[in-house]
Amino acid sequence: MIEVRPGGRRRIDRVLGPGYLSDLGELTLSVLRERRDEAAQEETDLSYLRRLLHARIDIVRAEQERRSSGGESSVVERLAAILADNAIGPATGSGRHQRLEPSRAGEHRRFAEALIGDTDLSDVSTLSDEKLVNALNRYADEEVSVSSYRREVQGVMDTINAEIATRYRKGTASVDDLLDTERGGLE
Repeated sequence: MIEVRPGGRRRIDRVLGPGYLSDLGELTLSVLRERRDEAAQEETDLSYLRRLLHARIDIVRAEQERRSSGGESSVVERLAAILADNAIGPATGSGRHQRLEPSRAGEHRRFAEALIGDTDLSDVSTLSDEKLVNALNRYADEEVSVSSYRREVQGVMDTINAEIATRYRKGTASVDDLLDTERGGLE
């Protein structure tokens, strides 16, 4: 399970740390944007890990369904359809447009694979029913944890965005300043 360690050095530790949202009104606009961008990157990484977990959950469920219905075709033969089923359906939850790429894709993939160290999902048909249930439970438990942290990070982003919006609304920040910053102050 992912853990947040107060005072830790990882990005999630900082973003969900107790002081991250303290005194937002005292921070400069550039620091607010840096914090928002750091939280957005963490949300992107958590979303990627969540998608990896969902794929593994879908594979295990497909094998369980194949067994219970007496299906002939293997999960491997149907893999593209299995993984596409949830990608096509309506979005649920608090999905947001992702403009960033995951920064730790390999690390998240290894984490998801390590959850079931002795379970080889490349050939789920060889696993016992008990191992399938255990794999599904571990992946589902981790998905709940990741989703919870993802919602917390989204809350951090929302709080910072609200502070930035307030500054624009009150006139303490201006679009001209933003554009100047984006251009690097050069004209």
